[in-house]
Amino acid sequence: MAHEEHDHVHDHDHVHDHDHDHGRHQHHHGHTRGHSAAAEEHKRSAPAQVATFIVTCSDSRELAQDESGRRIRKALEGEGHTVVGHNVVRDEALAIEAALAEAGASGARAVIFNGGTGIGRRDVTVETLSRLFEKTLPGFGELFRMLSFREIGGAAMMSRAVAGTYQGMVVFALPGSPNAVRVAMDKLILPELGHAVRELTR
Repeated sequence: MAHEEHDHVHDHDHVHDHDHDHGRHQHHHGHTRGHSAAAEEHKRSAPAQVATFIVTCSDSRELAQDESGRRIRKALEGEGHTVVGHNVVRDEALAIEAALAEAGASGARAVIFNGGTGIGRRDVTVETLSRLFEKTLPGFGELFRMLSFREIGGAAMMSRAVAGTYQGMVVFALPGSPNAVRVAMDKLILPELGHAVRELTR
């Protein structure tokens, strides 16, 4: 299925610095230090613990078979966050909307969906969430696909992972494969979850 395109993602992160001009090199790092200091200040005032709700969109999985959902829970709890709910729902608009409403009622500040982000006929998670978002976070999908491209090549373009805000919550929609979940959680969500929630309340 389309949302399983990341089954063979391996986590190799390569960073290369090819700027050998000495003057530009010094300026570049000074500029980076300024931005890094601001980002670190924001992170210091961000909540260390975020109440999070997990939703798996699948027409075939049940909670007992939800490996991706379990990986999300383990990753969150390993960083000290609280999981206030975990549901598996059908990949249908009404079920997705109901899960989002339940997440809000639970007091969640973040919701992490997985599954239903491919291009299959039944994949409607992105369409459903996108029309509800108050603000979108296009950088999340862009960065996720960039990371995926490094690992699996052009097939990364078929992932439609998205993020946005809804009624005081930050909402992420990930592909359903466990390896895609790992990349998104380790590289993007966990490092910035508290920061995102803080920005949402400013």
